[in-house]
Amino acid sequence: MKKHYNTILSLLESCKTFGQLKQIHGLTITTTVVKNIIPLSRLIDFCTTAESRNLSYAKLVFSQIDQPSVYIWNCMIRGYSGGDKPYEALILCREMQRRGHMPDNFTFPFVLKACSICCDPDCGRCVHNCIVKTGFEVDVYASTGLLNMYASCGYMELAHKVFDEIPKWNVVAWTSLIAGLVNSNQASEAITVFKEMMHWNVEPNEITMVNVMVSCARTRDIETGKWAHNHIRQLGFDPFVSPVRFNVILATAILDMYAKCGSLKTARDLFDRMPLRNLVAWNSLIAAYSQYGRAKEALGLFFDMKTAGLEPDKATFLSIFDACATSGALALGQALHACVIKASIHEDTATGTALLDMYAKMGDLTSAQQVFNEVKNKDVMAWTSMIIGLAMHGRGEEALVIFKRMQETGTVIPDQITYIGVLCACSHLGLVEEGQRQFNSMTDVCGIVPTVEHYGCMVDLLSRAGRLEEAERFLEKMPAEPSVAIWGALLNGCEIYENVALADRLRSQMTELKQAFGSGVYVLLSNIYARAGRWEAVNLSRDLMKHKRVPKTLGCSSVETNFD
Repeated sequence: MKKHYNTILSLLESCKTFGQLKQIHGLTITTTVVKNIIPLSRLIDFCTTAESRNLSYAKLVFSQIDQPSVYIWNCMIRGYSGGDKPYEALILCREMQRRGHMPDNFTFPFVLKACSICCDPDCGRCVHNCIVKTGFEVDVYASTGLLNMYASCGYMELAHKVFDEIPKWNVVAWTSLIAGLVNSNQASEAITVFKEMMHWNVEPNEITMVNVMVSCARTRDIETGKWAHNHIRQLGFDPFVSPVRFNVILATAILDMYAKCGSLKTARDLFDRMPLRNLVAWNSLIAAYSQYGRAKEALGLFFDMKTAGLEPDKATFLSIFDACATSGALALGQALHACVIKASIHEDTATGTALLDMYAKMGDLTSAQQVFNEVKNKDVMAWTSMIIGLAMHGRGEEALVIFKRMQETGTVIPDQITYIGVLCACSHLGLVEEGQRQFNSMTDVCGIVPTVEHYGCMVDLLSRAGRLEEAERFLEKMPAEPSVAIWGALLNGCEIYENVALADRLRSQMTELKQAFGSGVYVLLSNIYARAGRWEAVNLSRDLMKHKRVPKTLGCSSVETNFD
């Protein structure tokens, strides 16, 4: 018997594959060793580890054990907590206690991990109570698991409370807190916690720095991002300095930080130095080029990505549709639309919104409306994009119809940008009373505080309708300094209705401001005075333009041609 026992233990220790394990298990069944708890523990351990996980076989073996040890219970709970059925770990923990076994400091982290994956804070609180009752709240593994559970479920107040009570703050606890803040969209707070961590001289790991880089990217905090990147170099795990231990996740996070903060040259240099690029790295740089108005570079990078053999995902299409709209590449946009349909993601809300926005910006409203109708779960962004697209092309009546349909759904609430589209539609139609009603409804019904853009729409609406005195009063009661577009809208009304007196008053106000005005404002002033025959004022406006070194902006347009 002892000979069989030692042989089986030796075989289990050297076991590498699941096929070998089944043979060894068969050997234990033919001997009395099958009743021994130590070989069974090693067999269960092999079946529940990440490399060789076979939970079905482990469960079958486990069901045959009369008196499982706490170690065996923990192995089973650990296996399910990292598998596809984490709730099974919670059931096993309850069954373990029902059969008279108390969880230990290894059980709780596995159960809490299952609660995190299931996002079940209620179950997590029950585990928390059990930890307190059994005295394991002072155990660093149990308390860190508890912190991670609350942070993963978005209960950051409770996570902070647990963190404050941890007897010894290690890097895992700090990282869990920082990651929880990042996942809860509290990036600024995450940076603050990281700086506090550095104050306590706790050395961060690569996971910590990934979350810090994500925080800096979201807050557009380039200075902290550079400081954190320099600290990564000092720690010796900068992936761009040590390609031997290249961490593509950390490298992508650093690249994304520079890209989102607008440091595109640095981002491109880092991208070119990456020995391994995942789809996220490509998407980060494409999105940055698109967001910062460099559509040609975004499109060029997209074609390079395709050449490298990577297939675009939703994030890629969202950026590239915007680049197509900026560069006026309608034919490419239509080809990508076909790719989206082939990939069966054209009905996705975000993808559909990006598509209709692209078509609307390029003037193809028929295609934009077709895409809009195909989007099943329209959110406020989808409705708003359609409203603005119609309003932008002078189809204000249709824009207001869409807005009414949106309100009739009862489930989608308009936001600030929606009302910009609505007011723009009223302006193009000359519906002053309707525009005023919508402006008041925005504040009184929806509780939206008007921004400079909303006031600009109202000034434009009143100016186009010839109600220049009302427009001037609107300008005076604005809570912020008027933008260049608002001055231009009011001067445009002065030109249409030949109101030279108001133009004079506006010119005196503008000269007192330190605001930089574009050439369009000076040209409007010059035209107003020219129509009134005040040539000295015309020359004064032109001289003022030269004195402030404002170049006249040249208009340009592009047309796609088909040479087939």
